[in-house]
Amino acid sequence: MKPLTLIPDLALAKLPRLTMLTALPLMAALALMTGSVLQSPVVHAQAAAEAAEAEPEKGPHRGRMLRDGDFALELAIFETGVPPEFRVWTTLAGNAIAPQDLQLTVRLIRLGDGTDTINFRAEGDYLRGDMEIYEPHSFVVDIQAEHAGKQYHWSYDNFEGRTQIADPVAEAMGITTETAGPATLHIQTPVWGTLTVVPGSERNISARFDGEIRTVHVREGQAVQAGTELLTIESNESLKTYVVRAPSAGTVSHVNSAAGEQTAGRALLTLQDNSTLQAELAVYPKDWNSVKHGAPVSVHVPGTELETTTTLTAAYPEVQADQSRLWRATVDNRNGQFAPGMRINANIEIETRNVELAVKRSGLQAFRDFTVVYAKVGDQYEVRMLELGQAAGEWIEVLGGLTLGTEYVTENSFIIKADIEKSGASHDH
Repeated sequence: MKPLTLIPDLALAKLPRLTMLTALPLMAALALMTGSVLQSPVVHAQAAAEAAEAEPEKGPHRGRMLRDGDFALELAIFETGVPPEFRVWTTLAGNAIAPQDLQLTVRLIRLGDGTDTINFRAEGDYLRGDMEIYEPHSFVVDIQAEHAGKQYHWSYDNFEGRTQIADPVAEAMGITTETAGPATLHIQTPVWGTLTVVPGSERNISARFDGEIRTVHVREGQAVQAGTELLTIESNESLKTYVVRAPSAGTVSHVNSAAGEQTAGRALLTLQDNSTLQAELAVYPKDWNSVKHGAPVSVHVPGTELETTTTLTAAYPEVQADQSRLWRATVDNRNGQFAPGMRINANIEIETRNVELAVKRSGLQAFRDFTVVYAKVGDQYEVRMLELGQAAGEWIEVLGGLTLGTEYVTENSFIIKADIEKSGASHDH
C-alpha cells in the first residue's frame, strides 16, 4: 500500500506522499519555508479510496499471481527450513506446465544497492531460484519468461520499510544523516567509587613560638591563598606579636583554636588542598585482568552534569570486603567543582578496536524482528536490517546488512519509522 497524498495544493504536487502522522507538522514547516498558507487536507476517506490499490491476487502456494491471457505464473518467496528463495509454478489454460519447459529470469531492482539477477532450475513441479532473497524484501520485481517460443513480461513494485520525504521537509523535521564507515570502538567497563583527598594534601598549622592566640583570621571552609594571614600570636618569651601565614593555597578544613588560648605546641588549624582529588574506583574480579595502569577513565557525579576524564594511576594491594580492588585516579579540581566524599560513576577503557563498519546507536530502530537503520537514497528512505557486533559509546559495529558508504539516518529516525508504519509498507511475500 502506498502512502496517501495529503497535500492537495497543485503547487506542491512534486512533494512526497505523506502519512497522517507526519503530514500536518510537515505542512506547517513548508508553510513557513514557502511563505504560503497550505490548503486543508482532503477528506481522509475519499483520499484513502482514491489511493488504495487492489490487493494482488494470491495463488495456491500463497505467491503472487501474474497473468497474460491463458498463461499464468505464480511467484512465491519460500522460506520454510531454508533461507528465503523464489519458487515458481506456471499454467497454460489451467493446465500445469512442466518446469523444464519454461525459461525464466527474475531481476530485483533494489534502492541504491544495484540489481539481483535470479536464474531458475527445475525441481519437482516448480522452478527454484538460485540465490537467497536477502532482507529487506523491498524492490522492483522484473520478470522475463519464455514458453513455447512466446515471451512474457511483468514488472511490479514490492516495497516494504520504504518512504519518501523531500529534503526541505526532512531538514525541517530535524532528520539528519551520516555516512556509514570505519570507527574506533573504545570499549569500557562501568565502575563506581568515591572522591577522596590526596594523601599529603592536608597541612596542620601550628605556632613557631608558643604564646597566646590574639586573633584567628580565618574560619572553617574558607579558601585561602599562599601568604594569607591565618593567626596572630603573642610570644610568651618576647611578648611580641607575629603572624602565622598560609604556606600554600587551600581550604581551611578545621579550626582548633580561639583567641585567648595558648598555642601549647598543638595544631591550631588544618589547611586542605583540594585542587587535586583522588578517585577510588572499585574493580571486581571479572575485570581484574582487563583493567590496566594508565587506562583512560571518564568520571561522572550521578544526578549532576559534573564530569571529567583522567587515567588510572595505581591499585591498592589489598582487596576490599566485597572482593573489589580499589584503583586510584587523579582528578583535576582547580575550578573547585568536585568535593571529597562525592559518590561517582566511572567508565574505564579496557580495549580499543578499529572496525571496518559501524553506525551510531542514535539511529537504531526496531522493525519487525530486526534492528535497523534507515538508508537514504535521494529523497527516499528504506530499512537496512543489521547484523550487529560490539557496542562501545555512541558506536556499534555492523557485521552485515549494510554496505560501506551508505548514507543513513542518525537523528530523529523515529519519524521515518512512524511514517513507514502508518503508510502500511508491510512485509508481503
